[in-house]
Amino acid sequence: MSGVHDMGGRPNDDPIDQSEHVFSDWERHTHAMVGALREKRIITTDELRRGIESIAPEEYGKLSYYERWAASLETLLVEKGLLAQDEIDARAEALRERWG
Repeated sequence: MSGVHDMGGRPNDDPIDQSEHVFSDWERHTHAMVGALREKRIITTDELRRGIESIAPEEYGKLSYYERWAASLETLLVEKGLLAQDEIDARAEALRERWG
């Protein structure tokens, strides 16, 4: 059984967006974090993929490419005990209060 991430061969009439994507700072930072964590052998490509593929289908479709990477990183870093979920949640709340 294929997951929500396995779109190959599924019929779809949606047009393919072929425009250039201008990367935002947070997307660049997410990409850099993944690279640094791979280089330090803290995560692997397979772990990142597993984290992405484990995102709930109703959530997966709402997330952009780098939002999926960020969600996977969060899951992996919590699983590995490098970050605590309550720390992440507190920081996210502080940023929401600061930036709206």
